[in-house]
Amino acid sequence: EATSSLSQLSFAQTGLLSRLSTRADLRNFEAVRVVRGLAQKEHSSELSMLATRMASAMHHASSSNGVFDKIKGMISDMIAKLEREGQEEASKKAYCDKELTETKAKKEYKGDKIAALATKIEAANAKSAQLKEDIAGVQTELSALMKSQAEMDKLRALEKVVFEESKAELEKGLNGIKLALQVLKEYYAKDGAAHDNAEGGASGVIGLIEVCESDFSKNLAEIISEEEIAVSTYEETAKENSITKVAKDGDVKYKTKEAKGLDETASELKADHDGLSEELDAVLEYYSQLNAECIAKPSSYEETQRRRFAEIEGLKQALEVLESPALLQRRSAIRRSLRVRRTV
Repeated sequence: EATSSLSQLSFAQTGLLSRLSTRADLRNFEAVRVVRGLAQKEHSSELSMLATRMASAMHHASSSNGVFDKIKGMISDMIAKLEREGQEEASKKAYCDKELTETKAKKEYKGDKIAALATKIEAANAKSAQLKEDIAGVQTELSALMKSQAEMDKLRALEKVVFEESKAELEKGLNGIKLALQVLKEYYAKDGAAHDNAEGGASGVIGLIEVCESDFSKNLAEIISEEEIAVSTYEETAKENSITKVAKDGDVKYKTKEAKGLDETASELKADHDGLSEELDAVLEYYSQLNAECIAKPSSYEETQRRRFAEIEGLKQALEVLESPALLQRRSAIRRSLRVRRTV
């Protein structure tokens, strides 16, 4: 587009050379030339179109003074437009720099917070799982302990029944033996010839019964001793089991409470994590929009500013040309160039 406009301008300028008659014409022509050269140098379609409009204004002008003001206005308007665009781009650049910096900081901050929360959640869940595993193990031990205690209670009750029955039978037998000994001794203690004749046999019977009495007494003492030992062993074991049960129940209660607290903490952290994740998603979306708006451009801000500065300075030079009387000295040279072209 710029090349086409400049080609049209070249033809237009060839026609303009033949119409230069005043100082204003010379200044206008030189201003067009400056703008045209600037358009070519900066590859600017806007400046190319401006040069074309300036040349067209000169071509169709009815008076030199009128076209001078018109061309000067065109250049001034373009300078104002470029300066306004430069200010807008500078404001946009400041906005982009500020927003990109702040958004990047937010992205990193929230990302770090989310990572830290994820680590805490993982630690809380891992510890809670370990506690629950420990609780299950302790509960298994408690179940085995209660089963063992129940079997021991059942065995103790059976042993007690057997003891009481055995003791009753031995005591009954022992009392019978004692009664028999008493009767025999009283009988043989009476006076009489028959007793005297049977004294030798009576001593043997009494001795045998006394041996039975001794055996019964011994057996009774043994089962009583065995029962006392069994009771003592049972009570000691039952006490140990009771202490163990209290300790394990306390362990289960404490670990259950701790695991519950960890689960609640993990749930709260998860809520914070999810909330921050949503915030981070919004930040990332905004950051992506900023990148598309502020970074993904075919030319950098610095290059755009450099080109705009060059265009503004070039247009100011064109304005100076319009107001410079020194161009009058070039008038004769331009006319000579015109005569040479006509001859050719």
